[in-house]
Amino acid sequence: MPIVQGGMGVGVSAHRLAGSVAREGALGTIASIDLRHHHPDLVERCKASPDRATFEAANQEALAREIAAARRLSEGRGMIAVNVMRAVSSYADSVKTACDAGADAIVMGAGLPLDLPDLTESVDIALIPILSDSRGIALVLKKWMKKNRLPDAIVIEHPAHAGGHLGVANVGDIGDARFHFARVIEETMQTFDNLGIGRMRIALIVAGGINSHAALRACLAAGAAGVQLGTPFAVTEEGDAHPAFKRILAEAQPDDIVDFVSVTGLPARAVKTPWLARYLRNEERIRTKIGARQQVCPTGLECLSVCGLRDGIEKFGHFCIDTRLAAALRGDVANGLFFRGREALPFGPAIRSVRELLDLMLTGRAPAAA
Repeated sequence: MPIVQGGMGVGVSAHRLAGSVAREGALGTIASIDLRHHHPDLVERCKASPDRATFEAANQEALAREIAAARRLSEGRGMIAVNVMRAVSSYADSVKTACDAGADAIVMGAGLPLDLPDLTESVDIALIPILSDSRGIALVLKKWMKKNRLPDAIVIEHPAHAGGHLGVANVGDIGDARFHFARVIEETMQTFDNLGIGRMRIALIVAGGINSHAALRACLAAGAAGVQLGTPFAVTEEGDAHPAFKRILAEAQPDDIVDFVSVTGLPARAVKTPWLARYLRNEERIRTKIGARQQVCPTGLECLSVCGLRDGIEKFGHFCIDTRLAAALRGDVANGLFFRGREALPFGPAIRSVRELLDLMLTGRAPAAA
């Protein structure tokens, strides 16, 4: 079916959500970032030996376990994808784990995945880059064609509507007209023509703000092959995060959702919970005090290849993103970072099942109130 569940870390989209989505015939996605938090034995192993090598091995083992569990839960239906952030230091290891564990697809964003064909050479796995404008799409296509590879699909993510890390260099660029779905689709079709690629060869999947049957139909009418949803799936009953996490996302009002610069240097969007409100209130003072000072990684994981806090990059954010996302996963409202898209959710503040969400998106018929 023309619906993809977006990948959401740390641990928000793991085997239960991805497997449940696939079982209904759609594409479920496991986010590869720091899945050890779902495995108490791996957490204990890391506590006993708190070094980067142990952390990395534990996370790769957790990813393999999650893929296997999702495949069992899917009962052979749909597809299981693994989302890998290009910006993380272990992205190549995660790609290898996904291939070895039998994932059906790799979805890669947070940077240009120019070397993804090299990392998956001779492996039968679908490759799906996440990009935001036609220029980025054209660049990836030209680079990949030199490697005799084409994407199997492309996710076009609109930074004005999506949640989490956004595909722009600056917060001020978020609303730029070059990201409008209809424009990106048309310009991409022209790129296909110029490069001799059939217009139906690569599926275009739009992501960001799609929250209704009417919105899905409008995207298909504009030329998309499907849509990707993140936050609506995060708050389903089958979502892998704590119930308090789901309530924070589902009950957030428009004024509660803010844009800011992440520790990755990318703009991001989240709910203004107590920690984030406090951080934003003191952001300038934090930059002045420690902005250019290199720090020791608070967790020892060294998760990002470039980190504003660790590397002392003044214009980046200055906090430990792994610590904050892990707190959100376990429902720590006071200390967590809760990524969320900007649009209203299909069921408002209600928590419903994956099947009910898919039914609503595909038919427009809302189920009876719970």
